[in-house]
Amino acid sequence: MHAPTSAAPDPAKLALAWTHTARFLTTAAQLVHLPVNELPEIAFVGRSNAGKSTAINRLTQQKRLAFASKTPGRTQHINLFALGPKDAPDALFADLPGYGYAAVARGAKLRWQKVMADYLELRRSLSGVVLMVDSRLGFTELDQQLLAFVAPRVGTGEIKLLVLLTKADKLNRRDADAALAAAQTLLGQLATDDADLSMTLFSALSRRGIDDAAQVLHAWAHPPAQHAEDTQDNVTG
Repeated sequence: MHAPTSAAPDPAKLALAWTHTARFLTTAAQLVHLPVNELPEIAFVGRSNAGKSTAINRLTQQKRLAFASKTPGRTQHINLFALGPKDAPDALFADLPGYGYAAVARGAKLRWQKVMADYLELRRSLSGVVLMVDSRLGFTELDQQLLAFVAPRVGTGEIKLLVLLTKADKLNRRDADAALAAAQTLLGQLATDDADLSMTLFSALSRRGIDDAAQVLHAWAHPPAQHAEDTQDNVTG
């Protein structure tokens, strides 16, 4: 008589259980005020009205983890969230200010462009970037500028990139296919042997792409080599 074998956990459920552990850690107006840490840090970036806060809240299954200002573009801090066990977090989410909103004063825009540029270029613990792009508008000039800015670190594999084509529920099948094709063409310009690039249509309303995105982020924070080491420790420990 064979002993019953436990079924392998569903990857999407495992990933969503992990993202659900996200909790507020700290907020900072300048890069120097962020804590130094060795945990993998995943940054969420996008235009002010691309649905960034909504996407974070849906991915973490929390209604108000990421705060969406009533005036887009006015949230001017980097907010960090810890994930994993409370006594031993294994990753951080970084919610960066939205960019490109016309009503924001020029001085504030320039200051935040500098803060974001420094973060994306210099933050040593940054391991992945999630770029939110409104699927109805495609990649704006500002989105393309951001991609060009992170391209060197993406090309070397130092940071990974996931593009979420948000508000996909607003598209019909033909437009959705066109949005994916356009994104694939643009990301193809960043592709190298070392680059880790992915994209998905995403809708907070219909839940499209949520499982896929959660699994990508979970895999970023828990690479296969880490699982192998943990397994080996359990066998030999």
